[in-house]
Amino acid sequence: MAVRYQLVINCIEPEPQARFWAAALGYVPAPPPDGFASWEDYQRDLGVPEMYISKELDRISDPQGSGPNIWFQVVEDRKTITNRLHIDIKASGDWSLPFKLRKQRVDAEAQRLVELGATMIGSSTDDDDEDEDPDGTAPYAVAMRDPEGNEFDIN
Repeated sequence: MAVRYQLVINCIEPEPQARFWAAALGYVPAPPPDGFASWEDYQRDLGVPEMYISKELDRISDPQGSGPNIWFQVVEDRKTITNRLHIDIKASGDWSLPFKLRKQRVDAEAQRLVELGATMIGSSTDDDDEDEDPDGTAPYAVAMRDPEGNEFDIN
């Protein structure tokens, strides 16, 4: 039987990260547990020390309930090495689609996320024939960094 899980992303500033990833993934601020007006109220009820209670947006959820909740946990140290785990955003569509269309979709999503604060690192094709895919099987992806430098891919 599958288990439910939450994805935790360490960060310096949770609210900008939560807003970026909510926009990137189509998520919304996570509602507090039933019976509580806010996450602060819930944390106080649990006995969390005041210094650890989040007073800003730090949790997002899939509005349809399919994807995992994501919590942006405050840590003091900035990211210094490559992520051991990263998010892949599927924007290209089905592999049966022409390579050129898949590439256009990925590039458009990369541009949208750059406008939200991401940085593009590179793409899987850098030659002059990147729009050509004679047998329809070439993958295409763009490597990105979120506003705090965490790597992710769009494919």
